[in-house]
Amino acid sequence: MQRSGFADRPDYRVSIQRVRNLVRVTDAGATLAESRASLLVAEQDHGIVFYLPEQDVDFELLVPDAYTSRCPFKGTARYWRAAAGSVPVAWAYHDPYPEVALLRGHIGFYQDRVQLTVGVADPAVSAPGTGR
Repeated sequence: MQRSGFADRPDYRVSIQRVRNLVRVTDAGATLAESRASLLVAEQDHGIVFYLPEQDVDFELLVPDAYTSRCPFKGTARYWRAAAGSVPVAWAYHDPYPEVALLRGHIGFYQDRVQLTVGVADPAVSAPGTGR
């Protein structure tokens, strides 16, 4: 395993929070993934990304892609494309660095290549004093 970028940049931030909201990922009308146990990842130099648990992803609709990449703060990623597609739409860190170990077993999706919707948490959280 290569050395984590956190060794050289301990101030770099990757925030990972579990969310209860329904997150649905679709492509050309087909549901690729749907979960109420996603991770919301906000990385310092990137936009937010939702990672869904592997068990909530329909891998029959995805094809492994030969492309791999390495992030100095998360590790080596492998990719998938939609069965009818030519570009990757999803990725995962099979063996993420210890600082982001929560990513293990989760699949991230490119929000500009699929339709990703975020619904209400169940149960929804009501605002104080509204009685709802």
